Amino acid sequence: MNTKVTIAGVEFKNPVMTASGTFGSGMEYGEFVDLNQLGAVVTKGVANVPWPGNPTPRVTETYGGMLNAIGLQNPGIDVFMERDIPFLKQYDTKIIVNVCGKTVEDYLSVVEKLGDCPVDMLEINVSCPNVKEGAIAFGQKADCLYDITSEIKKKAKQPVIMKLSPNVTDITEMAKAAEAAGADAISLINTLTGMKIDIHKRCFALANKTGGMSGPAIKPVAVRMVYQASHAVKIPIIGMGGIANAEDAIEFMMAGATAVAVGAMNFVNPYTTAEVVRGIEDYMCKYNVQDITELIGAVE
Repeated sequence: MNTKVTIAGVEFKNPVMTASGTFGSGMEYGEFVDLNQLGAVVTKGVANVPWPGNPTPRVTETYGGMLNAIGLQNPGIDVFMERDIPFLKQYDTKIIVNVCGKTVEDYLSVVEKLGDCPVDMLEINVSCPNVKEGAIAFGQKADCLYDITSEIKKKAKQPVIMKLSPNVTDITEMAKAAEAAGADAISLINTLTGMKIDIHKRCFALANKTGGMSGPAIKPVAVRMVYQASHAVKIPIIGMGGIANAEDAIEFMMAGATAVAVGAMNFVNPYTTAEVVRGIEDYMCKYNVQDITELIGAVE
């Protein structure tokens, strides 16, 4: 029984990854999950300089999920290289570094520093506010996404995954722009923009007013977008958005994803990723699936 998948020449022991921003760099989860069991650890977003993030409150629960407006708080690339990469290298799992920035130059600075680091792939968070475009996210305009992807590809030494925002009119247009600019893979979906109001205090539940919604409630939207994107481009897709168990993960793969990432459920049950890995193996045994790649895009 083969659970291996390959994305841009990188082989993963299984298709299960962590979603950026929900797992740190694995340090917090080490006592719950054997990181050796995972296909990859996708790190929290890393910027060229430390980011303090947004003011609190910045997390709130919603029906079937949560809203967050953390603001990509992170210690910056230098601390990450000194602390997080050596920690992850102790384990037999692939390392995917999520990169964030406010200008193209910010992204390129991080990408260049990671060039000689022992990491396997880069995931570019294009849901960051582009300060030169009036704070609209890099991933919300196809031409803007094309430009940043092509610039990063010129400098990157590792394969590049572009993480697409669902907050667009047509996800296939964005997927095609990333592919045309040379992206090696795409991941989707990032969080949906949402809002919650405390009716007793007559104020917003988040200091930022809006936040990114994640969790099981967004899964049908995510599956639909992965399916659409898989029919629009030929590059591999990493699917995410509300995965809570192996059944959810397999649904994404049948929609066209080569790999999957578990996000919000890590906060609910820190064992989720390992349980998804075992659940996929159980499914393969039950239905006599010899090679997991049989499941990719199994529905038309």
